[in-house]
Amino acid sequence: MPRLVHNLLRVGLSLGVILALILHANSVYPLALVSQLELFAYDTRLRLTMPGGVDPRIVIVDIDEISLRREGQWPWSRQRLARLVEVLFADYRIQLLAFDIVFAETERDSATTVLETLARGALREDAAFQREWALLRPTLAGDVHFAASLRERPVVLGYYFTLPGQQGQDLRLGQLPVAAAPITALAGAPNPFAVASGYSASLPLLQASARSGGFFNSPLVDADGRFRRLPLLLSHDDQLYEHFALAAVRTLLGGPPLEFVTGAGYRDAPHGRRVEAVRVGGVFDIPVDAQGAAWVPYRGPRGSFPYLSASAVLHRQVEPQRLAGAIVLVGATAAGLTDLRATPVQDIYPGVEINANLMAGILDQSIKYQPVFVRGLESLLLLLLGGLGIALGFLPPLRALLGALVLAAVTVGLNLYAWQRLNWVIPLAPALVLLVLSYLLHSSYGYFAQTRREQRLARLFGQYVPRELVTEMSRRPGSYALGGESREMTVLFSDIQDFTPLSETLEPRQLTQLMQFILTPLTQVIHEQRGTVDKYIGDAIMAFWGAPLPDPAHARHAVRAALAMQARLEALAPELAAHGWPALRIRIGVNSGLMSVGNMGSEFRMAYTVLGDAVNLAARLESAAKQYRAAIVLSETTRAAVPELACRELDRVRVKGRAQPVTLFEPLGLADALTDALREELALHEQALVAYRAGDWELAAARFEALRIRQPERALYTLYLERIARLRTHPPAVWDGVFALTEK
Repeated sequence: MPRLVHNLLRVGLSLGVILALILHANSVYPLALVSQLELFAYDTRLRLTMPGGVDPRIVIVDIDEISLRREGQWPWSRQRLARLVEVLFADYRIQLLAFDIVFAETERDSATTVLETLARGALREDAAFQREWALLRPTLAGDVHFAASLRERPVVLGYYFTLPGQQGQDLRLGQLPVAAAPITALAGAPNPFAVASGYSASLPLLQASARSGGFFNSPLVDADGRFRRLPLLLSHDDQLYEHFALAAVRTLLGGPPLEFVTGAGYRDAPHGRRVEAVRVGGVFDIPVDAQGAAWVPYRGPRGSFPYLSASAVLHRQVEPQRLAGAIVLVGATAAGLTDLRATPVQDIYPGVEINANLMAGILDQSIKYQPVFVRGLESLLLLLLGGLGIALGFLPPLRALLGALVLAAVTVGLNLYAWQRLNWVIPLAPALVLLVLSYLLHSSYGYFAQTRREQRLARLFGQYVPRELVTEMSRRPGSYALGGESREMTVLFSDIQDFTPLSETLEPRQLTQLMQFILTPLTQVIHEQRGTVDKYIGDAIMAFWGAPLPDPAHARHAVRAALAMQARLEALAPELAAHGWPALRIRIGVNSGLMSVGNMGSEFRMAYTVLGDAVNLAARLESAAKQYRAAIVLSETTRAAVPELACRELDRVRVKGRAQPVTLFEPLGLADALTDALREELALHEQALVAYRAGDWELAAARFEALRIRQPERALYTLYLERIARLRTHPPAVWDGVFALTEK
């Protein structure tokens, strides 16, 4: 019953998360954090799939710092701007020119001002002056020259709208271009476009001379201050005015009329209908969202379109092929003039290049959009993923994690397919948040349930079962047999040399301190190599590998532990001396084989341990290390499991109580790290053993004597020389090369 209650609680919490995210997806109860994550997901998809490279079709003529140094500070004279227009069209033969600049004021220069003052003042009655001034005045008007350069050419002028509540909301400067469409063109559909209250446009003379005009400011800034969308149109005085990018495209196409494609099924729109797309002359549709905005299809970071210095263009210093047939946007990046904005691509991005990206997207018909069924699709996806998330909660943790990752990968993959192939913007964050929360919810429940299970097992078995077994039992409830099992494992015995005489010289407290000082780091080494300490037997340690956790490399880990234990004890020598204790050495025996492992003992006390002939042999090897003066002795089975290890073959022996002989080895380190001298010694040692086992006492003695001379400190060679001397004096009736060990 408690398990059923916990499962119902877990499912109930999951359903609550699913419901909250569905309400968010349908804008019933928006979740700010999920919205922020969705913006991040949108930006990530955009950056991952941007085409990159430079689009040569649209060129930005840049009023940069170099241009200001060469041509003078901004604003430039209208004469100079007129010359720029003439150069671009007459010399470079561009297709279209769009000024991302407002020319709202009449040009005035000091000479014209003086002449006008004279004409109105001191020379007002001078008929000759007035005649000449009437003829000269039009030739001095820069606006007239600039307007003349625009006339009969595909030129678009920029302007900006002000919205209710903004500073200068009732501002009306200059002249608006001809509206793109009347508000009645919406054919009864609700107006999705923002309503502007004021504007700042170019002079009537200039705007009338230009082919068209478009606004370049946007009221649609996301919560993080980034420009992801731009409104295609804004409404003012019952007319619809087009964005700068749309105006440029329409001008390029010859000014086709705009139509509005409406669709049904939108729950957030009056009567369920809203504008879905803006159709340009029946040629192509530009999808828009509920606010009449288009997602800007950023091509890449700043510099995705060619930038040319305006001064270089004025002086015809640009290769003609770079501008021939191009769409040219005139903008500014010089300090104090730049219109910089934050975008999903970069935090600092020129506004003129944002317009270039939208223009290219319209031409390529690559504007992404959300289909009418997006909310229903998202809700269905959340229900499906939520149900699968609940099902995953009943799987083991690793499988649940793998399942959650697979679901996340499939969700992201399908989302990217819709994004890249269909140009659909399907929200991604709610689905991923649901998967993460579902996994965390169920894994947290599993963690706390696991903890409670471990605590319960510790209370039941903690007094007689090692902690390692408690962990495994908690992970495998009902599948662990306390009665034991047979496994291929490796066991290690270690013992401190000459410990008995030392212990007799120490007080009990000192002896306890010494044991803790020695056994703690040695045990740490065993744990580092995934070993389990079975027990401490006085100064001895018994440890094994391969249980309770299976370990295919149990022999390798045991040998590494043996070598590391020797190194750790050697490193402790200075600290032992500082405490007034003598330097200590340990002997280690290691054997691998089939042994029984499990919870063994009596009704009064149980312990998780290993038993078997392989265990007894390991204990004999530790004892044999004393006779061979070796720090570590390995059996042949352990040595075979670690082929990368260089070893010295010590002997082939028959231990007491065991008929089958065993070959003993002393590990020396990695074979690749041996010195040439040691390799020669091992080769000579092997030759000596061959002669010894063949019963060729004279040759064996000669070779061991040569080894003893080379390595007088190696007691092993003296041992063999003494043994050969006894065998020569008392030759065995049958010699098989196996020495009988009588000590246990």
